[in-house]
Amino acid sequence: MSIRPLSPVEARVLATLMEKARTVPDSYPLTLNMVVTGCNQKTARDPIMQIDDEQAQLALDALKGLSLVFETSGGRVTRFEHNFQRVFHVPEQSAVVLGLLMLRGPQTAGELRINTERWYKFADISSVEGFLEELQDRSEEKGGPLVVKLPRAPGAREQRWAHLVCGPVDMALAATSYEAHMPGVGELSHLQGRMDSLEHAVAQLRETVEKLCTELGLSQGGQP
Repeated sequence: MSIRPLSPVEARVLATLMEKARTVPDSYPLTLNMVVTGCNQKTARDPIMQIDDEQAQLALDALKGLSLVFETSGGRVTRFEHNFQRVFHVPEQSAVVLGLLMLRGPQTAGELRINTERWYKFADISSVEGFLEELQDRSEEKGGPLVVKLPRAPGAREQRWAHLVCGPVDMALAATSYEAHMPGVGELSHLQGRMDSLEHAVAQLRETVEKLCTELGLSQGGQP
């Protein structure tokens, strides 16, 4: 079964449900407010988004129409849960990789292995790469590829992977996104300056401590 490309908001809502189902199972399924809060997190999100209740509800309604989200009955507040694996017909490991790509943007296999720790513990990077390659080689009968390996960016040691849940990836935009995350010459110079200052401050503190220990007749461990 082929699923239409999701909008960025729909993908963020769906991936947030996928994340919380694994990382905070006691709070899952999620209320609308919890969905919005999860979507708008300032950490572990790329890009950072500001989704309001109306946008989230519209996305949830659209995802329900695709059978990707269900409402749960019972309780005073409506709650939502995802149905990603059944609709896309992928195993747990593939769903985890796709969810992270949807939340954090393009990543290398090594980055994915680290970032998926709370979702699923992969044995090694080659295991992650194996599932990525399966998703890339997915047949048209099953809906076609769900990830793509991006061209190696200038200065990058490894190639990154991107999801195709929202449709084809703009390669030029992906390259620009990578360069935007790289520190510029001015920033590197500033960081180096701060590091030099911190090293100087630590050296001065060490010298002061040594003088105090000598005057008090103490060893540096604080013992006479």
